[in-house]
Amino acid sequence: MSAGQAWVAAPGAPLRGRLRVPGDKSVSHRAVMLGALAQGVTRVTGFLEGEDTRATARVFERLGVRIETPSASERIVHGVGLHGLRASAQALDCGNAGTGMRLLAGVLAGQGFDSVLIGDESLSKRPMRRVTEPLAAMGARIDSEPGGLPPLRIHGGRGLHGIDYTLPVASAQVKSALLLAGLYAQGETVVREPHPTRDYTERMLSAFGWPIEFSPGYARLSGGHALRATDVAVPADFSSAAFFLVAASVVPGSELLLEAVGMNPRRTGLLAALRLMGADIAEEHAREEGGEPVADLRVRYAPLHGIEVPEALVPDMIDEFPALFVAAACAQGRSRISGAAELRVKESDRIATMAQGLRIIGAQIEETPDGAIIDGGALRGGSVDSHGDHRIAMSFAVAAQRARDEVRIGDVENVATSFPGFDRLARDCGFELRTAFGL
Repeated sequence: MSAGQAWVAAPGAPLRGRLRVPGDKSVSHRAVMLGALAQGVTRVTGFLEGEDTRATARVFERLGVRIETPSASERIVHGVGLHGLRASAQALDCGNAGTGMRLLAGVLAGQGFDSVLIGDESLSKRPMRRVTEPLAAMGARIDSEPGGLPPLRIHGGRGLHGIDYTLPVASAQVKSALLLAGLYAQGETVVREPHPTRDYTERMLSAFGWPIEFSPGYARLSGGHALRATDVAVPADFSSAAFFLVAASVVPGSELLLEAVGMNPRRTGLLAALRLMGADIAEEHAREEGGEPVADLRVRYAPLHGIEVPEALVPDMIDEFPALFVAAACAQGRSRISGAAELRVKESDRIATMAQGLRIIGAQIEETPDGAIIDGGALRGGSVDSHGDHRIAMSFAVAAQRARDEVRIGDVENVATSFPGFDRLARDCGFELRTAFGL
């Protein structure tokens, strides 16, 4: 068990209440980025006050963009235009934000100055070759450590050109990096995907006035236009709502209403998977905010059963698999997950880390190269290590609500990267969860 901050979680009361989880991390990153590159002033409401998104905002401040914080979850971004960024004398620290680093690689590849992107210990172990290689095909020069690892040293003034690129592995981050580089490229940039991924970048580029054509699995734009400032209302993050969707589904007697959750169809694969397992989740007050579909989600306890997760859902739930593993461990029967090899190169190897922790608390789980086979059953207590992975820490807090005894979860500081205040919100709706140190 790692030293430092930990949680002690145990079965609590049925989960009840009405709650709003923090703003969508993906939208928050992109709102700051496009606001910085736009002409005019962009007001962002619902901004996620997490370490990852704050790191992205700090990077743009180092690049000469003035960003005001009039109140929590609000940013006013004074755009400098597409060619108004200034070189930073220091390395640009992305913290733990893989999204931030990959998208920034696309933006900075088109600048007239050199830049260095660095990250924390976890991010420094995450491979960046999938984004640096297609950027190199556009004319960028990006040096990295052996194995394609950060830091990334980006050479400016390269004169980018558009490409027609088919992603070998579906990734919204890589797609977005290429589209952002395409803003600076001569000619047309086309990105094709083997499976459709989330289209936040495409939707937001359109909202900021950039001509772009996109459909599931396809995006095309050309350089030479301008971004115009616009206001962005950030919806509640579906990935954060996921923990409460699973928790209320598996804790008997629960009923939660999650407000204003982003329902982008490229993000809601978990919702489809849970419904296939028998979950009772209703969408209420469906609407659109800031170009994104939004709804309130009412989730009630329902007995879940194991399923073979359709591979077509995998790209639309890649961040939610730790929570799905917990749902499968609490379900009746066998669940089989495949096609999710990308989980092995997230903040941790999420397949291995979830399998290890679930076995410790009594689950029957067999790892496969690209997923797992999980037989649902009773869970017991134990000590698990999240390996600094925020989504794994929160998933085990959910699992503990169905365990027989206390579950001690180590190394939870990184929860603040995506969901500051998770423990408080969880306790408010009925979780048994307290903070400890040095477990």
